[in-house]
Amino acid sequence: MPLSSRTSLGHYEVHSLLGAGGMGEVYLAHDTQLKRKVALKVLPANLINNRERLRRFKQEARAASALNHPNIITIHEIGISGDTHFIATEFIDGESLRQRMRREGVKLGEALEISVQAASALTAAHETGIIHRDIKPENIMLRRDGYGKVLDFGLAKLTEKSPAHQSSDSDAPTLLQTDPGTVMGTVAYMSPEQARGKEVDARTDIFSLGVVLYEMATRKLPFKGETTSDLIAAILKSEPVLPSSFNREIPAELERIILKSLAKDREERYQTARDLLIDLKALKQDLEFRNKLERTAPPNREEAKTQIFGATTAGGPHTTSSAEYVVSGIKNHKRSLAIILSVLVLAAAGFGYWFYANRTANTKQIESIAVLPFQNGSGNAENEYLSDGMAESLISSLSQIPKLNVKARSSVFRYKGKETDLKKIAQELKVQAILSGHVVQRGEQLILNLELVDAVTENILWAEQYNRKQTDLVALQNEIARDVTNKLRVKLSGADEQKLSKSYTENAEAYQLYLKGRYERAKFTPEGLRKSIEYYNQAVGVDQTYALAYVGLSGSYQSLGSLKVIPHEEALLKARFAAERALALDDSLAEAHLVMGGVRYFLEWNWESAAVEFKRAIEINPNEAEAHMLFSFYLASVGKVDESLQTIRRARELDPLSSIINGHVGSRLYFARRYDEAVEELKKAAEMNTNLPVQRYPLGNIYERQGRYAEALAEYQKMPADAPNHLGATGWVAHLYAVSGRPAEARVALERLREMGKSGHVSNYLIALTHAGLGEKDEAFAYLEKAREGREYMMLWVKVEPQLDGLRSDPRFQDLLRRVGLMP
Repeated sequence: MPLSSRTSLGHYEVHSLLGAGGMGEVYLAHDTQLKRKVALKVLPANLINNRERLRRFKQEARAASALNHPNIITIHEIGISGDTHFIATEFIDGESLRQRMRREGVKLGEALEISVQAASALTAAHETGIIHRDIKPENIMLRRDGYGKVLDFGLAKLTEKSPAHQSSDSDAPTLLQTDPGTVMGTVAYMSPEQARGKEVDARTDIFSLGVVLYEMATRKLPFKGETTSDLIAAILKSEPVLPSSFNREIPAELERIILKSLAKDREERYQTARDLLIDLKALKQDLEFRNKLERTAPPNREEAKTQIFGATTAGGPHTTSSAEYVVSGIKNHKRSLAIILSVLVLAAAGFGYWFYANRTANTKQIESIAVLPFQNGSGNAENEYLSDGMAESLISSLSQIPKLNVKARSSVFRYKGKETDLKKIAQELKVQAILSGHVVQRGEQLILNLELVDAVTENILWAEQYNRKQTDLVALQNEIARDVTNKLRVKLSGADEQKLSKSYTENAEAYQLYLKGRYERAKFTPEGLRKSIEYYNQAVGVDQTYALAYVGLSGSYQSLGSLKVIPHEEALLKARFAAERALALDDSLAEAHLVMGGVRYFLEWNWESAAVEFKRAIEINPNEAEAHMLFSFYLASVGKVDESLQTIRRARELDPLSSIINGHVGSRLYFARRYDEAVEELKKAAEMNTNLPVQRYPLGNIYERQGRYAEALAEYQKMPADAPNHLGATGWVAHLYAVSGRPAEARVALERLREMGKSGHVSNYLIALTHAGLGEKDEAFAYLEKAREGREYMMLWVKVEPQLDGLRSDPRFQDLLRRVGLMP
């Protein structure tokens, strides 16, 4: 008897019967723990004692749960409640392909899309050794958005292992062997070998999918019979009627694909589902291209054709074929035959040129691309590091290609978790193509779906699914980089190919630890930086030759030093050691030269050595935005403001939506005393990220220089009051009061700064500025010296900072520059 509504099976509450089949009944149920709808497949109680049936039921669950693919139904749980065995799966809100075909039929383009999705699902299944053995319209569900899901692996057969290799554990996967002569599956969709009861392989699913595709395209089955025996005889002996006999719209290539799939001799069929998938995708893309040609053809082409052949009627243009036009024209206008033929030749030549030009435009090399943050489809926030890390690694790999403009992480990651309007993104980033991805991790299995889209037309240029074990993660990253490069049609030199295929570690565990370190470091919080160091140290513990992990260590220690979380000496020693180790392992690594440049610049104030490292990083990877940004830092520090501005603008070209880089464009204009231009740039940067002080205090500084004190105060007050270093509002407000004629308030703010200094670090540089604003030069130079000794960040700009212009004529200022290393 069917289960009644409100029946509970474990933590599932049955709502209604959805259907029934040979393997049991399917119910809509509610998961009371996770508050979601599920589908429950229940084995009837009177069949529990049938050991073979029960084994097949469990086999379905094990086979399907081993597959993680967007076109295969997701298994949530295998359960037993009392004497009732059940499988809980995702609930698909939609209808079966059979229901769709009965309700309204399937259009040709839709049939092709469904076949592509089904073939993709079978490819994933076959590559893990699982054959479905019962592909039919009832086992393909279509969601309301048209997305297809393959169901019911109840007849699946595991092919990788033999019975001798099976564990004695009763719960271990068992090899489902069909006795010779036993027919399994649904007869109309069986392959000849399956109908004979012979041993089958993956090619039987290809035959069954061919039957489904034939039926979608023609609304008829390829093989018929009044009885089951007659139907089997037809499958074994009869050839199907050509699909085009029933539907003239079927392209010749689709007919070829169908007939090849239905070859009775499986050696003549597609040998793998992947081969079938490749041909289906190619046909789909070809049809999309043809449709594009139709859409972009001249709007008056019918009128032009009618005028050429002189075939008009009172009802409008003649609608018969071009051949009929020609025959009619010859009969009625024999003397104009030569003219007609000439026009045809010219028209053909013109169309040929137009077709070639458009095709060439569609196959030209792509020179700019944005890799969007990959979506984490695992349903587990702890796997976010993997989806982010894989996208970042791909960005890093592609950015090494000299002729390819790859947008940097900071520009593309601003779209993470947001609705993506591809055209808008393309316009903002100024790219020709956009690559997006979807990562699913299930146990040791990793599934990545990639899609490359033309940013102008939004046509899919390429799509691929990668189904790998996590132990293959390193090889997978290299494979993806090569595949994407090929699809972009980028011409690579031998050196470029070596860069692209280079692996910095062969150890998957080390690579995953490195990705976790990058994920934590990107948060740029003291806690995140400390966690990143833990992961990087674990990575080099697993692989002591992992140069990139040492790069991460150096960068994280530098950041902790800059934030004054750890003492300067500790940051210097640890960051320098890690950078030296990275360079010793791989001197050709741009990132290693970049972090060494950071050590030389931020921690040692070794200006010329820093410049050498930054230049080397740019030489190795000209597309690295951060290298250009840091080199612009150096140029500004040594007083080369115009060159610094040019370099930071190059960084912005590479990373146009980075609020930090845009903010530094404004800062360079500020150093050049081009205040109005600087204000415009800084305002744009502030709009990108309202929470970054790097735009706020330069705006306030400019307003001070222009005497716009109220506006300056408003900008400073948008910053946190008690943040350390130059990021806190209190020090800037103190200076504002000093220069705007409010000395009493300036002194109150100074006292507050000194109190703050008792419990944490405050900027001696800002205290010096405030004393300078009050006309107290002795105190100003005393605190500037303290700032120099403490290697404070703002001292990097001491040579070009407009706020210090009132001190430059004092001999002590030149002496300060010499001790900082910025004067001979």
